[in-house]
Amino acid sequence: MGYVTTKDGVEIFYKDWGPRDAPVIHFHHGWPLSSDDWDAQMLFFLAHGFRVVAHDRRGHGRSSQVWDGHDMDHYADDVAAVVNHLGVQGAIHAGHSTGGGEVVHYIARHPEDPVPKAVIISAVPPLMVKTANNPGGLPKDVFDGLQAQLAANRAQFYHDIPAGPFYGYNRPGATPSEGIIRNWWRQGMMGSAKAHYDGIVAFSQTDFTKDLERITIPVLVMHGDDDQIVPYENSGVLSAQLLKNSTLKIYPGFSHGMPTVNADTINADLLAFVRS
Repeated sequence: MGYVTTKDGVEIFYKDWGPRDAPVIHFHHGWPLSSDDWDAQMLFFLAHGFRVVAHDRRGHGRSSQVWDGHDMDHYADDVAAVVNHLGVQGAIHAGHSTGGGEVVHYIARHPEDPVPKAVIISAVPPLMVKTANNPGGLPKDVFDGLQAQLAANRAQFYHDIPAGPFYGYNRPGATPSEGIIRNWWRQGMMGSAKAHYDGIVAFSQTDFTKDLERITIPVLVMHGDDDQIVPYENSGVLSAQLLKNSTLKIYPGFSHGMPTVNADTINADLLAFVRS
């Protein structure tokens, strides 16, 4: 574990586990979390002989709480700083939620890195907000409301999300895990309110359509059909259509947080894709 300093002076925290000569998977976390959200995947792939890398996005987790640069261009360039520092060009990149947007923008923005495959899970592309060209998106006032709740009482907001829709714990018959809820809250509260406030704009208003259209490598698109955070019809399904070489897997009943609460299924499918 360590830090790399970006061109604009931001310290990005990263984890780098496993043999130096092993194949590498680089994980990208969702909003407003940290690389800790990939524990189930990093331990799994480490045990299967991989080298695993994950970083905390700027303003998130243990990275610098800078006030600016909370947009996809900076996010992608921060990834490049980690990749270049560790010398892990050619890694497979996997992103969850906002991290899925970061993955596709990184691949499109940094073609000098010969990424062979990618995975986007419950991811925000192509565009979350409703526009004239994206009639299936969510109204902007939904995201304005998220910012208002964050500004009013971030601690309560960061409890209500995992205790409710993120993991589907608001569904009849669900059995909430207090540990998972508290871990989500812990990760969120480690980060910067400013970064998270701006990040809502970044994940909801960035249009990834051109990024997706540029990507020619194999991409696995994974989404649950009970995702209450990023509805799958306007995200996973459309992303798979825009990509030139995609495999779409829709998981019946799975929530937005399926890499954590359905780790056995997700990990097995990830491993099969990585090895294919």
